[in-house]
Amino acid sequence: MQTKNKGLEEPQGLRCEPCATLARDPEAVVALFTEDGTYQETPFAEPMRGRSAIAGYWSRATGSHTSVHFGYELLAQDSNQTIAHWWCSFARPPAKASLKLDGIFLLQFDGE
Repeated sequence: MQTKNKGLEEPQGLRCEPCATLARDPEAVVALFTEDGTYQETPFAEPMRGRSAIAGYWSRATGSHTSVHFGYELLAQDSNQTIAHWWCSFARPPAKASLKLDGIFLLQFDGE
């Protein structure tokens, strides 16, 4: 995992997410969300709502990935949210197609 933080404090949610991604563990991912949390894969898709929906998506989306590499850079933060640039590459069977993804996280925290 590659990380850049520009002197910003790394939030707990972002520290855990790469580990959950590398382990392809839907339960570890959903533990980062409140019961009514949402996850939106793209800005154009309807958000998934609740831990059950997020776990189902994560299991389908990452279950077969191999050779996963993840990195991120913290861009901005305040008391209850963080913006981070992330990137990920992985192989997807059965053709072992190599894929690279790049995006922005907007993480909002409930303060607990």
